[in-house]
Amino acid sequence: MGIKTISIKLPTDYSEQLLRNQISRQLGIREFTFRTESKSLDARNKRNIFWQLRVVVDSPQLKGDHEKIQEELIIPYKKRKQKIVVVGSGPAGFFNAFALQKAGFEVTLIERGSDVKIRGAAIADFEQGGAFNGANNYAFGEGGAGTFSDGKLTSRSKHISKEKLFILKSYVEAGAPKEILYMTHPHLGTDNLRKIVVNLRNEFENLGGTFLFNTLLEDLRIVNGKVDEAVTSAGSLEAEAVFIAPGHSAYETYRMLIRNGVPFRTKNFAIGSRMEHRQETINLAQWGQATLPGVKAAEYRLTSQADGQHPVFSFCMCPGGTVVPAAAYAETNIVNGMSFYKRGGNFANAACVAGIHPDELAGKTVSPLEALDQLQKLEEQFFNYTGGYSAPFCSIRSFLAEKELAGKAESSFPLGLLPAPLWTLLPKPVVESMKVGLQDFIRKMRGFENGNLLGFESKTSAPIQVIREKNGLVEGFKNLYIIGEGSGYAGGIVSSAADGIRAAMSLVEGN
Repeated sequence: MGIKTISIKLPTDYSEQLLRNQISRQLGIREFTFRTESKSLDARNKRNIFWQLRVVVDSPQLKGDHEKIQEELIIPYKKRKQKIVVVGSGPAGFFNAFALQKAGFEVTLIERGSDVKIRGAAIADFEQGGAFNGANNYAFGEGGAGTFSDGKLTSRSKHISKEKLFILKSYVEAGAPKEILYMTHPHLGTDNLRKIVVNLRNEFENLGGTFLFNTLLEDLRIVNGKVDEAVTSAGSLEAEAVFIAPGHSAYETYRMLIRNGVPFRTKNFAIGSRMEHRQETINLAQWGQATLPGVKAAEYRLTSQADGQHPVFSFCMCPGGTVVPAAAYAETNIVNGMSFYKRGGNFANAACVAGIHPDELAGKTVSPLEALDQLQKLEEQFFNYTGGYSAPFCSIRSFLAEKELAGKAESSFPLGLLPAPLWTLLPKPVVESMKVGLQDFIRKMRGFENGNLLGFESKTSAPIQVIREKNGLVEGFKNLYIIGEGSGYAGGIVSSAADGIRAAMSLVEGN
C-alpha cells in the first residue's frame, strides 16, 4: 500500500468520473481512493481557465511514503471548577468558549442580541421599512457580524494551522460543505452560516456550556487587577476569568473597558465606501466571458499604493452578493456586504478603503476615546445627510471627476439610494487616495469604471488596539482577556476564531 500526492489540471466543469480517470491515467493504476488536498482556479490565461488540484492518492498498486498527517489541536479534558464568562458570540467569542468548555471549564457565553432566528426576523423587518433594532442587526446578535456576511474563511495569519484545522472541521461537523477543507478561497455564505451557528451552539450546550442571549455586558467589578464579576443587563456573573470578544462595533463596551483602566492605543485602520458592479462586468473582466461552467461568480482582490502614504485596497469582496445597511446603532449609517453560498445575485460588491491613522483624521494626536468619537461622528454624518438609512451614492466616474451626474442606479441595496457627492462626505485624505486607487483598479480591470460607490464603509478594522500579552491577557490584569477583531489583533472569521482559541489554550495549559 502506498500514497502519492499529485497535481492535476481539470476543466472548470469537470465531473468526479473525469477526475478519477485522470488519476488512473497519470499513475497507471485502477484501484485507489483519493482525497483532494487543495483546489484553486487558474484564470491567468482567459483562453484556458482551469482548476488546479492537489490530490492525495492511496492504492495497493503504489509504492510510496505514508501520508503526512496534519497536526491537530489537542484540547485536554479534565473536570475544572473555574467559572469562565465569555462575552460575544462571534467567531472569537464562540470558539474561545467552545475550546474552554471542551477542556472542562464551566463556561457561560453571553450575547447582547438574540438567537439567529429572531435576529434574522429583525433584520428582515428593518429592510422592509420597520424600525432599526439596536440589539439585532448586521453587527449584533448570534454569531456576530460574520453570520450575515459572505462567510469567507481565508486568512493571511501565519502559525495558526492547528487552530484553523480545528475551526474548519468544526464547521464541517456543523453542516458546512466539505470543500472548505481544501478550497484556496473557501466561503460559507450567510445561508449556511445561519444554520451552522445554531448547530455549534447546540454542541456547546450539549457539552455543558451555558448560552445567555439578550445579555449585555455593562461593567466589570475589578479588585487589585482581577475581575471578580461581570455586570450584565441580566445580573452579575462571578468569574475566575473573563474573555471579551467585542467585535469592531461595540463602542459602549470599548468605552466601559477604558473607563475601567483597560489600556488601549490608537492604530492605523481603513475607511471608504462600498463599490458595486453588475456581476457580469466582473466576470467579463476576470474570465473574458459572462459565465464560466462550474464556477459560481468571479472574484477580485485589488490593491494600490495610491499616494504612497494611504494604501487603497478592496476588502470583503462579495461575488453575486448584496450591499447591506450595517449600522450597529440608531442614527448612524454604514454599509457592508453579504452573499449566499451560491453567489447567484446580479451584483458584485466590495469595500474600497484607504488606510489612515486617527491622528491624521483629527489633525492632532488623539486618545483611543477620541478616535472612537470621531469615527462615530462620521457614521452619524452619513445618517444626517440621508435623513435615515438609505445609502448615499455616486458613480465611480462622478467620484473621480468630483462632479454630480444625473441618473439613477441599479443596486442590490434594500433601503434605496440617494445621489450624493461622496467626495465631500468622506475625509479629504481618504478621498484623494481613493481616487488614485480607483484609477489603478480601472487600469487593472476592464469595465471597472462602470460601477458605483455606496455609503460609508467603516468596519474593515478597529481604530484602536488593546495592549495585551501574546496570550490575549490584558496588560495589568490577572484574568481579563480581550480577543478577536475587537482587540485590534485579528480580522475576519478564521483569524478571529484562532485568536479566541489561542487565548483559551493559554488558560487550559496553565491549569
